[in-house]
Amino acid sequence: MSKQSWKPGNMLYPLPVVLVSVADKAGRQNVFTVAWAGTICSDPPMVSISVRPERYSYDMIQETGEFVINLTTEALAYATDYCGVKSGRNVDKFKEMNLTPLPAEKVKAPLIAESPVNIECKVVERKDLGVHHMFLAEVVAVHADEAYMDENQKFDLAKAKPIVYSHGTYYTMGEPLGTFGYSVKKK
Repeated sequence: MSKQSWKPGNMLYPLPVVLVSVADKAGRQNVFTVAWAGTICSDPPMVSISVRPERYSYDMIQETGEFVINLTTEALAYATDYCGVKSGRNVDKFKEMNLTPLPAEKVKAPLIAESPVNIECKVVERKDLGVHHMFLAEVVAVHADEAYMDENQKFDLAKAKPIVYSHGTYYTMGEPLGTFGYSVKKK
């Protein structure tokens, strides 16, 4: 097998693409798209998002130390793209994309009603890493839409039809290949 050697770059793809909702202390709300998001700890539950400081929402996160990660779906793909290319400085993205802000339980930033899962977060640390700053945050509440629960009250990811992002393109997710531990399960 022949391989090409490329200059160093981020090749960890595909990535979850999420809508991050924020609010400032005056109550102004915004939503923006982030593909640099991830799980960083299970106990306590923690996530990270990386944001460029020039983004409109950056100052809102800095001011309040709060945000909500809203998972995206095939139905939200157009809004996900729009919220990544339009600035909240110039347009009300909630209004333009017909997204419904809902009050959160633990943070001032709104949940997005159309998202199947909303993850309320409080920033514990910011790391300045170059063109992006990473916000490390503790998960303080999670909301799952009952429409995506199976008969055992387990969240059915396939039913939600999540999307991912890779090199400028949005993709749907494929079929499940197995569950954790399937490689060592007794036959």
